[in-house]
Amino acid sequence: MSFLVNQAAIDFLASRYSCGKLTAPAPNELEVSKMLTVAMRAPDHGGLKPAHFVVIKEQGLERLSQLFVKAMTEEGADDAKLAKTQKMPFRAPLIIAVLAKTVEHPKVPRLEQIQTAGCATFSMQQMAVAMGYNGIWRTGNLVNSPIVREAFELTEDDELVGFLYLGTEEGTGQCKKPPVIERNVSYW
Repeated sequence: MSFLVNQAAIDFLASRYSCGKLTAPAPNELEVSKMLTVAMRAPDHGGLKPAHFVVIKEQGLERLSQLFVKAMTEEGADDAKLAKTQKMPFRAPLIIAVLAKTVEHPKVPRLEQIQTAGCATFSMQQMAVAMGYNGIWRTGNLVNSPIVREAFELTEDDELVGFLYLGTEEGTGQCKKPPVIERNVSYW
């Protein structure tokens, strides 16, 4: 492998950033399939394949909106919060919900299985950026809502790792912020 190929990969990874200001177009069916293939290459101790993906687009965004509103209504949200919640799925033209379907295993703790699904999420976002799109990984209280968990058919041991919102970045580089690592690193 040549230095230029490695340097290109390093530059790509060093310039990664999330963007929540997304519009159409989003990755198409073939591109989503490639993203899912990359996601399944995430580190996976024991080869358990705990990550499960729900691709949400078009009418699925409306279904997700209704689900979110139902969950927030159950929590007693006021009208302003419900109005904001209803709009949440429409922040991007495509969302991939990432679930960690964990199993009891003597050598692979539940946490590791959840981390595998997290790595899969990150890999998909990186792949989307490599294809000229962007995205943002969102969680929030709704990932723990019993109503949302039931809709995604999660058991007590499963986790909704998050929602990967995908599309084309509105504007150019508006979401870029330089990383500051000093306060997040210790050396021994």
